[in-house]
Amino acid sequence: MTSFLFFPVFVINTLLRRILHALLFEICALIILVPLMSYGFDMDLFHFGALALILAVCAMVCNMIYNHAYEIVERHYGWRRTIGMRVWHTLGFEAFFMAVALPLTAWWLHISVIDALVLDLVFSVFFMLYAFAFNWVYDIARHRLSRSA
Repeated sequence: MTSFLFFPVFVINTLLRRILHALLFEICALIILVPLMSYGFDMDLFHFGALALILAVCAMVCNMIYNHAYEIVERHYGWRRTIGMRVWHTLGFEAFFMAVALPLTAWWLHISVIDALVLDLVFSVFFMLYAFAFNWVYDIARHRLSRSA
C-alpha cells in the first residue's frame, strides 16, 4: 500500500485527510504571509505573527466545518471539482471566515473596524489566490496518490 508522509492512503481519506490538508494549508500560508504582511504594514513581526497564528487556528476550524458542509452539498448535487467550482468554493469560504476574522483583527490590533476590514480584505485577496492554487495542487496530488494506491 502506498503511503504519503507516512500516512497510509486509507487514512488520508478520513478525518486525518482533512486535518493534514488544513495543517499543510496553514503552515505554508504562515511562512509566506507573516513576513510579507508585517513588513508591508510596518507591524512588529511577533505581534502580527501571533495574530496570524490565532487566525490560522480559527481558519483551520472554519475550513474543516466549511469543507465538510461543502462536500455534503457537492455529493448531493453531483458537482465536479472544476476550476469554476474551486472559484465559488474559495469565495464562499472567504466570506464565511471574514465574519470571524474581522472582529478578532480589530480587537487584537486595536484598530477600527474599517481599518480591520481593509487589512482583512488584503488577507482575503492573498488567501483567495493562495487557496485556489493550494487546493488545485492538493487535488492533483491527492488524485495521483489515490491512483497509485
